[in-house]
Amino acid sequence: MPLESKLPNVGTTIFTVMSKLAADEGAINLSQGYPDFDGPPALLERVGYYLTNGYNQYPPMSGIEPLRQAIAGKVADLYGVSVDPETEVTVTSGATEALFCAINAVVQVGDEVIVFDPCYDSYEPAVTLAGGVCRHLPLHAPDFHVDWDRVHDAVGPKTRLVIVNTPHNPTGAVWNVADIAGLRSVLARGDIYVVGDEVYEHILFDGRAHVSLCRYPDLFARSFVVSSFGKTYHTTGWKVAYCVAPAGLSAEFRRVHQFVTFTTATPLQYGIADFLRSCPEHHENLGAFYQAKRDLFCGLLAESRFRLTPSAGTFFQLVDYGQISNEPDAELARRWTVEKKIASIPISVFYEEPPTQTYLRFCFAKDDATLEQAAETLCEL
Repeated sequence: MPLESKLPNVGTTIFTVMSKLAADEGAINLSQGYPDFDGPPALLERVGYYLTNGYNQYPPMSGIEPLRQAIAGKVADLYGVSVDPETEVTVTSGATEALFCAINAVVQVGDEVIVFDPCYDSYEPAVTLAGGVCRHLPLHAPDFHVDWDRVHDAVGPKTRLVIVNTPHNPTGAVWNVADIAGLRSVLARGDIYVVGDEVYEHILFDGRAHVSLCRYPDLFARSFVVSSFGKTYHTTGWKVAYCVAPAGLSAEFRRVHQFVTFTTATPLQYGIADFLRSCPEHHENLGAFYQAKRDLFCGLLAESRFRLTPSAGTFFQLVDYGQISNEPDAELARRWTVEKKIASIPISVFYEEPPTQTYLRFCFAKDDATLEQAAETLCEL
């Protein structure tokens, strides 16, 4: 029988496409955002312990209590807010699931959702499935800042939600206190919720501080804040994340969550709980760890024909290839993967209406030897 798609304009994500192309071509994969090194040995040991000692049955739908308590402790330590681990912390099977549940908890048919382009590609499909419509507002290169006057103009009676992503994927831009003030002024105009995509919360550079929505009581009162253990612990394949939100919002979030994944792998949760409590220095030092890799990668490209501004956060670096080619970024990314054996992500795929730009995104969450090999190729272009 013919099937009318609910997502007729959605294909396979660019991350899957480019990683498969890199594998098929034997290319260095600096496209999809995952490390080529493993998680901390102490964390792997704890997960292994629980895996082999009987912790393999269903955990509670909202996450095991020790992990929710450890998350609440981290949030209090970093952002000065007390959250109830019983009613305001939910463990999820990855940040994409958490984002989907948060969006579907509040967006209803006909609602409008403000997103900032280039925006992560899971936002709009979740909004569409909820019956909402995205209003795309561009960030402004080269620093990819928000034009708050334009946001004010976009807010109307149908505005239900604003999706915030800082540190920002794919650009590496980071919000500051002026952006928090801008968001406050927008939210004052109506009953508008916020989803904070903060999965790179620990990866900021050059002394920048993360302006989590958790820091601000008035903002947190209407927010779902999503974070990722996969990004923090170099274990993206585990798909373990969480959402912190006020009790009323968390209750609605869990109504959706219980029928999406219901829960998350038990031994992973116990192992992460142990590691989070015993080794907070890991997330405390993560920014410095990745700044060294950013500096290495940018330094290696200093003699290339690319133009770049060192990333402010995340483990991604944008490069401007305009002095090398005038090809569209999607075509160039595919050609270089095949011909030069190095894979990247084109930025145009994250826009509703792509501007005239010549940016590619490279992931530097790689061993130093991988970055050196990649830079050697890039410097020859």
